[in-house]
Amino acid sequence: MTGDGLAHAIAERVRSCLGVADLSGGPFGTVATYLPGERLKGVAVRDDEVAIAIVARAGRPLLDTADEVRRAVVPLADGRLVNVSIEDLEDS
Repeated sequence: MTGDGLAHAIAERVRSCLGVADLSGGPFGTVATYLPGERLKGVAVRDDEVAIAIVARAGRPLLDTADEVRRAVVPLADGRLVNVSIEDLEDS
């Protein structure tokens, strides 16, 4: 899978997690993948890691949400470390 396709596939997996309300750009918008004509916020695929920033849904433990996201993304990460940061919380 190409870098462009990988970032989009990861974003789709993250958005499908029950505990995720949305992707976030992270602090200062630094968690993003820059694609031709597009900035995909919330996912940064790097050589040694995949950084993910999310807005979590309220009402469930935040660690459970982070673990849910990590489990969803690890199969796509090709051995990279998967780091999940929760940047905000949204009431459901």
